[in-house]
Amino acid sequence: MSVDTSRGILGDATIAELEAGLRGTVVRPGDDGYDEARTVWNAAHDKRPALIVRCAGTADVVRAVEFARSQDLLVAVRGGGHSIAGFSTCDDGIVIDLSPMKGAFVDPVRRRVIAQAGMTWGDLDHETQAFGLALPGGLVSSTGISGFTLGGGVSWLLRRHGLTSDNLTAAEMVTADGRVVRASEEENPELFWALRGGGGNFGIVTSLEFRLHPVGPQVLGGLIVFPLEEARQVITRWRELLPELPDDLTTVVNLTTAPPVPFLPPEVHGTRVVVLAAMYAGDLASGEAAVAPLRALGTPIADIMGPMPYTAVQTMLDPLWTAGAHNYFTSAFVEPSDEALDAVLRHHLTTPTPSCEVHLHHLGGAFARVPAEATAFSQREPSVLCNVVARCADARDFDDSVVWARAAREEIAGNGRGAMYVNFTGDGAEDKVRASYPEEVYARLVRVKDAYDPTNMFRLNQNIRPSEAT
Repeated sequence: MSVDTSRGILGDATIAELEAGLRGTVVRPGDDGYDEARTVWNAAHDKRPALIVRCAGTADVVRAVEFARSQDLLVAVRGGGHSIAGFSTCDDGIVIDLSPMKGAFVDPVRRRVIAQAGMTWGDLDHETQAFGLALPGGLVSSTGISGFTLGGGVSWLLRRHGLTSDNLTAAEMVTADGRVVRASEEENPELFWALRGGGGNFGIVTSLEFRLHPVGPQVLGGLIVFPLEEARQVITRWRELLPELPDDLTTVVNLTTAPPVPFLPPEVHGTRVVVLAAMYAGDLASGEAAVAPLRALGTPIADIMGPMPYTAVQTMLDPLWTAGAHNYFTSAFVEPSDEALDAVLRHHLTTPTPSCEVHLHHLGGAFARVPAEATAFSQREPSVLCNVVARCADARDFDDSVVWARAAREEIAGNGRGAMYVNFTGDGAEDKVRASYPEEVYARLVRVKDAYDPTNMFRLNQNIRPSEAT
């Protein structure tokens, strides 16, 4: 059904009836604030929904789902609005916007937090760090907690405390038929298994309960920047270090272009460099010894690795990842062979724009100790996750940048081998989704989809199609 977004098919009386059942608000084309309300972080997706329902709580989500079903509307669900593939918006359908839902309750004795799904990582860190606690999550603080968690959640605490989804203890979800269900190890355990890595396929998660850990307020973290001529040496030595690094230390290698920041010499600005980003989650004295080998990877241009607040580490990349750029990600779980590293370097030398990058995330540690069958996120063996980023200030160079990113991913992964991480991909194609899960995991996800969303109402995601839709 194609909806006339100029208030044609959905008449004023129909929308007034919807509004009467909400605590939140409805925004539609022509309303003040519509353009602001429809805008998402990734400017590559410029959509015009027929309605945006800004939910004040779970009851509003139920009402919005019931309305969408009665009007046969395409449904997009928005938390933080960072979806690389643009799933948090749509043309002509309804956006169920959870972003006003920002409540959180921290239990410092049990080390638990219950958080509403509209929170960002900046919001949640603010609440948990008041008690010296943290949850693995967010490399950019404006990212929403919900979609990030449902796809897995790669963070600075990954090697110490696993994925964000590994720390999920329960979730509240609104189903396609408007029911509110709870998922945990004891209640609806198959749904709970699927929510930890299966994405937003099964319903709209409205609140999440997490296990917290003592972290901060001070940690050891920051960046070390190396020159391009040492790139092969740096990434090779980094690869050799990986088996020796302690679980408290999580590292990311970023092959990028030096931004015009004060801690870099002006002559470096705009040149290709290698950045080693890291955080050590243990005590500061041990951290200095743990990061010493990182400083010896090459000859640093700049070294701003040192003690800092945990919240500073969580926000240190924010200035480089503001809203309004065109973004495309593609990813692969890889082993950093000589061939893979050669491919990384070749594509680093041909980036179409200064904002195009290749990231190498060190995995292992607590992440790897979770049994593959425990959650829908079953890719626990690889040692590295490669994320290829095409990012442009506007649309002018975007298509060429996407072509570059796809080619880089294929070569780094080895002719396309290697599953993708669903949170780090701008492709929603079915073959990409199937390649991201082993066959038996995908089949189990289909069974959960059949149970909770048999008509594929929630299909704007890395979609697991139900049986009747295949």
